[in-house]
Amino acid sequence: MKLTPVTLCFLLRDAESRTEVLLGLKRTGFGIGKIVGIGGHVEPGESDAEAVVREVWEEAGLVVLQEDLAHAGVIEFIFPTRPELNMSCRLFTTRRWEGEPAESPEITPEWFDAASLPLERMWQDAEHWLPKALAGELLDIMVVLKDDNETVASIEKLSPWM
Repeated sequence: MKLTPVTLCFLLRDAESRTEVLLGLKRTGFGIGKIVGIGGHVEPGESDAEAVVREVWEEAGLVVLQEDLAHAGVIEFIFPTRPELNMSCRLFTTRRWEGEPAESPEITPEWFDAASLPLERMWQDAEHWLPKALAGELLDIMVVLKDDNETVASIEKLSPWM
């Protein structure tokens, strides 16, 4: 099964007595209108870390250094009725970057309280894994979508020790 490599980076900051995460409103392409993580496709010759650094810059105008990225896991997304959409997504978090989030043609970035995520505006699968990833849990899961390519059919752990 062919999986397209993609990345997501969740930038975290402390604000008053809570933690906030930078997400974005998708303005174009796959997932338009949804609140999503910052990230995208890994280009040929790029490492996952190089790709996420580039994507954070392109989508939110922020400079993230590879050495400031924390590995948060891997999620395989399987679309049985649209296998060309299947992807392996490497997750990162970071608490260090330079710049202020800026809108791009693809994303309108916005800070959200990590304890009350806008799950009703996100892909339905996010409720199953995003709070865990933001809490520091290392993920290694497979999300299989239903025929509508929106709702979750199943989620399974890929590593037996996790």
